[in-house]
Amino acid sequence: MSTSDVTSLTGYGIVLRHWTEHDTPAMVELFDTPDIGHRTPLPSPFDLVAAREYLQMIQRTQASGQRLHLAITVDGQHPRGEVLLNLETGSIGYGLGVAYRGQGLVSRAVRLITDYAHQSLAMPNVFAQIEPDNHASIAVVRSAGFQLTDEAPEQVTDKGRTYELLTWVHTA
Repeated sequence: MSTSDVTSLTGYGIVLRHWTEHDTPAMVELFDTPDIGHRTPLPSPFDLVAAREYLQMIQRTQASGQRLHLAITVDGQHPRGEVLLNLETGSIGYGLGVAYRGQGLVSRAVRLITDYAHQSLAMPNVFAQIEPDNHASIAVVRSAGFQLTDEAPEQVTDKGRTYELLTWVHTA
C-alpha cells in the first residue's frame, strides 16, 4: 500500500485523515499556541496565511512521498490535532489542540501511525525526537511503547534558540 492510497486510518477510537482546505481555520485554532510555537518548526503566530502555506507544504510532501500528515479526529470530521510520519527517516511528529489534551488522543494517534508504519510500510523502526524537558511528549511516546535510545542528543537551532533532542524508537 502506498501512502497515496491512504485516505484515512481508523483504530483505537480515532480516525486519522488528510487535511483539507476546509481545515485551515481549525489549524489556526490548534496550532496558534505558545507551546506549539516554541516546540515545533511551525511559525508563530500561526494565522490563516500560515495555515494555507502549511497545507500547501503538506500537499507537496505527501504527493512526493516524503511525509504523511494526518489530522487527528474522533469522528473523521473535526480536527483535534495532527500526527505526521516522515517516510524518508521513519520519524514521527505530533501536536494537539489545547482543548483536546488529557484525553489520550495523541497517544492513540501515535500508536495508530506507528502500527501503519510497521505493518503497511514495513518500517522496522519508528523514531521520535523530543526535548528532555518536554514531559508531556515523553509520556506520549512511552505510552505508545517507544524506548529511549542511547544515541547522543542531537543539537538543533531553530527560531533563534538552540536545544537538544533525545531519540526514542519503536521497533516492530
